[in-house]
Amino acid sequence: MSELRSALYAGTVRHVRLKPRRHRLAYRMVSVLLDLDELEDLSRRLWLFSRNRFNLFSFHDRDHGSERGRPPSAGGLKAEVEALLRTAGLAPDGGAVRLLAMPRILGYAFNPLSVYFCHRRSGELMAVLYEVNNTFGQRHSYLIPVEAADGPVLRQHAAKRFHVSPFMDMELTYAFRVLPPGDGLAVAILVSGADGPVLSAVHTAARRPLTDRQLARAAFAYPLLTFKVVAAIHWEALWLWAKGIGLRARPAPPAAAVSIVPSSRPGGR
Repeated sequence: MSELRSALYAGTVRHVRLKPRRHRLAYRMVSVLLDLDELEDLSRRLWLFSRNRFNLFSFHDRDHGSERGRPPSAGGLKAEVEALLRTAGLAPDGGAVRLLAMPRILGYAFNPLSVYFCHRRSGELMAVLYEVNNTFGQRHSYLIPVEAADGPVLRQHAAKRFHVSPFMDMELTYAFRVLPPGDGLAVAILVSGADGPVLSAVHTAARRPLTDRQLARAAFAYPLLTFKVVAAIHWEALWLWAKGIGLRARPAPPAAAVSIVPSSRPGGR
């Protein structure tokens, strides 16, 4: 058997609310990095992982993509991502698209953030797609081309276009700091307003092979994880309300399903 490019990542997520009241949240998390070309192979190889059907761990196409709750177009999720890359002025050449997300566990999943790492055939990272879900059943994504890097950590920015938390304003910006998946990974987001940083969120994790043995270990180490994440979101919202942080009205979602952040380099190269 050929070696899988997909993997399991075990780590932690930490949120720190900086203003108007300080508040902290931390939890352990396991996620999968799925090479979209390997989905069927994974479903055949693994007893505890399936595609589009119930299992202890599973991946359902309709959980991702531009329209929440609907499967991607006939070409599949990778084809949909490649179409977005072309819309952004990039030229995908069939290179790997790898999705970092929580899988369904016992048929349920909620991903506040999923991240697609879009590569050229050479292995060079050409763009990152940040897919955001809120608890109101809405989804929006930010596609950001990868500029020339000064080091292993990507630094990207985007203006907030999508309502996520009822305790956060819309006039904010995201600063992403990303260590792409290798032996470890890190995704850090600093949310700032006109008067400075408001929220810091950091996900760090270590790579493990995506095998039935590791999936079984994860099931015991992170029992009912996806259910707990949603419960934690609502519990923390109650604490924020109790601390006197007022609710913001929920605006209509953006007309476009994806915000494309223009590249400053010709052709996005």
